[in-house]
Amino acid sequence: MKRPSWPSWMPIDPYIAALLGTVGLAALLPARGTPADVASGASTAAVALLFFLYGARLSTREAMDGLRHWRLHLTVLLCTFAVFPLLGLAAKGLVPYVLTPALYSGLLFLTLVPSTIQSSIAFTSMARGNVPAAICAGSFSSLAGIVLTPLLAAWLLGHSAGGFSADSLLKIVLQLLVPFLAGQFLRRWVGGFLSRNKKVLGLVDRGSILLVVYTAFSQGMVAGVWNQVTPARLGALLGVEAVLLAVMLSLTWYGAKKLGFGRADRVAIQFAGSKKSLAAGLPMASVLFGAEASLAVLPLMLFHQMQLMVCAVIAKRRSRDPEAAEARAVDPGTEGVSSRAGSAASRTAAGTAPRSG
Repeated sequence: MKRPSWPSWMPIDPYIAALLGTVGLAALLPARGTPADVASGASTAAVALLFFLYGARLSTREAMDGLRHWRLHLTVLLCTFAVFPLLGLAAKGLVPYVLTPALYSGLLFLTLVPSTIQSSIAFTSMARGNVPAAICAGSFSSLAGIVLTPLLAAWLLGHSAGGFSADSLLKIVLQLLVPFLAGQFLRRWVGGFLSRNKKVLGLVDRGSILLVVYTAFSQGMVAGVWNQVTPARLGALLGVEAVLLAVMLSLTWYGAKKLGFGRADRVAIQFAGSKKSLAAGLPMASVLFGAEASLAVLPLMLFHQMQLMVCAVIAKRRSRDPEAAEARAVDPGTEGVSSRAGSAASRTAAGTAPRSG
């Protein structure tokens, strides 16, 4: 029997659909009392497990091998952790006329999250860019985000993200950094097992994040935070995020040209430097925001789906560039690789990718 697949005409990522379904479940049946305590404990364990798996999967050797292209990686890191946050801070002028303070906090948190890995690689290859650079850039961004995202959130978001108190920093270290480092340390022993069971562990990843979302949105429902959001505010948020994405796509493409990067490197910089990771951002938000996490992750969830759809269109257009055609003529052996990665990028946008980045 053929396994049912997600309809290609559906514009939404199926994992986003699952996330929205989880939000709906939390709205109808939020966890209260003892079940809420159980869900909160399970969510805490799920976040620790996620970061352990992130650490165990990230190849330190591959990341170190990519250091020779340090200018490209530094450019992506600056886009992710400097330019994005500066744009987020500039958006503060939209409060309270366009965005509520809670939605703005979520938007600012979105700008602090690390870049994606899988979708950046898929789109870079589809557009016939520098795939090894995209792999390393995404890995460096994820690694840096383990430390930079919580610290930047504590600094820029102040009280809404826990501030710089010793308790909040200890919580970040114990729940995020320690499991990640443990995964890196144990990688030589568990790496083979993880490689052989990618599909099962992918389900564990997604299930853990769904649990985190359910717990966060349940807490939000019980606390009544959703009374602060109206359809008009959500529409305004989508408009602001569309502008943010357009600005970053333009800056990464034309800015990389000004810096002297070639076309292949510019493609990698554009796709790695303009995107944000839902998989990394959701568990971080649950640690940093607590009961406020439901509104904090809403902008990230919307931005994630938007970036997949827009970048899929851009990648297809980039693949038809004259320079891309010339590269294929010079090295026709890359055609098969690019075609397979292009199919992966299309599945990412259509919602059939194995893991949402």
